[in-house]
Amino acid sequence: MNRHSLLSMRDLTAKDIVQILDDALLFDNEFKDWQLPLSKALAANLFFEASTRTHYSFESAQLQLGMKVADIAVSQSSVTKGETLYDTLKTLEMVGYDLFVIRHPQDEYYKELENINVPILNAGDGKGDHPTQCLLDLLTMYKEFGTLQGLNVVICGDIAHSRVASSNKEALEKLGSTVRFAGPKEWEREGFEVVDFDEAIPEADVVMMLRIQKERGAALEEVSDGDYLNRYGLSRERYARMKDSAIVMHPAPVNRGVEIDTDLVEAEKSRIFPQMANGVLVRKAVIKRAFGF
Repeated sequence: MNRHSLLSMRDLTAKDIVQILDDALLFDNEFKDWQLPLSKALAANLFFEASTRTHYSFESAQLQLGMKVADIAVSQSSVTKGETLYDTLKTLEMVGYDLFVIRHPQDEYYKELENINVPILNAGDGKGDHPTQCLLDLLTMYKEFGTLQGLNVVICGDIAHSRVASSNKEALEKLGSTVRFAGPKEWEREGFEVVDFDEAIPEADVVMMLRIQKERGAALEEVSDGDYLNRYGLSRERYARMKDSAIVMHPAPVNRGVEIDTDLVEAEKSRIFPQMANGVLVRKAVIKRAFGF
């Protein structure tokens, strides 16, 4: 597989992560209008799962960098006839595509693609990894605090089914932050330090909320949306006990009134929408890396 692919945060050293974040910051400042020499480069985006933020921020980054973009309609491709993902990508490689962005419901789908020579950017694999979401989360924290060393991060919600949780744990611990987890006992995950959410909130620099991933089978019996918010979500009362300097994050989509009170989505401490803008910057940076610039 192409050495400039980005499949998992495990593939990146701390130095690699810092370089990507530095490039993202450059795209936000000196390189705001800079286009890489990619006017003839073709990108193929293959989303086997629904997506708004990841899909269209990748496309925005690609277009702003001068690339030509094709959204591959999976439902109209030969995948529906039984073609493997490998054969689909090999076909696209042979007809001239230079970059693949893929979201797929299968964990580590990319292990089947070792003989693909075009860079692959993982836009999410099952419950596995979501490296560019993690990187935009890191960029959001770095912009806020000026460092990723020594931060106290609490991630709360559906930990068991979340690729965001695993990617952030991998990267933040590598960079010197403390990451702990909270939420329903049914969704705890082996190797993830669990804390009481109410006790952890006053000391947290970052409170990151996760939605219930019902599409992956997550469910709590006899727990209403309002009851979930009161028991496990970021309510106004919990928000009021956060440090003045602390911030609220969420990878979105947000289920308002479930994992977070609707009034808090755009509250003073919330960085939920700025995270989305940072997603374009990070995806420009990983595209730059994918082409070896």
